[in-house]
Amino acid sequence: MNWHIVEDLIKKAQRDGKFDNLPGAGKPLPPDEFAHYPEDIRMVMRILKNSGHDAEAQFIKEEMGDLQHQMKKSLGKEKTELEQQYNEKLTQMNRLLSKKGIQTNSSAFKQYQSQMNDKFKWD
Repeated sequence: MNWHIVEDLIKKAQRDGKFDNLPGAGKPLPPDEFAHYPEDIRMVMRILKNSGHDAEAQFIKEEMGDLQHQMKKSLGKEKTELEQQYNEKLTQMNRLLSKKGIQTNSSAFKQYQSQMNDKFKWD
């Protein structure tokens, strides 16, 4: 792309006053939500956020992975309790994705949830 064309268009818009009286003009910028990260990581965090990465969903996924790992090693009542925790996290993830408008295969999820409820007789 020829950046001179873009630069020329921006300069022309400035001369024509296209950037005058924009909302927020003269007001301070909002606080940086990534200010607590080291300076060299902030841009990465912004890119991740803008690409749809969700820290809360990532945290839930990690918890689910930990629970799956624990379930493989456990037996009996402990395994049942871990499976219940896993399914609660799965429900939490589904709610989070639905709230954000992300399509989930909710019919399969509901069928799975129903089967789990029948299996463990949860109310």
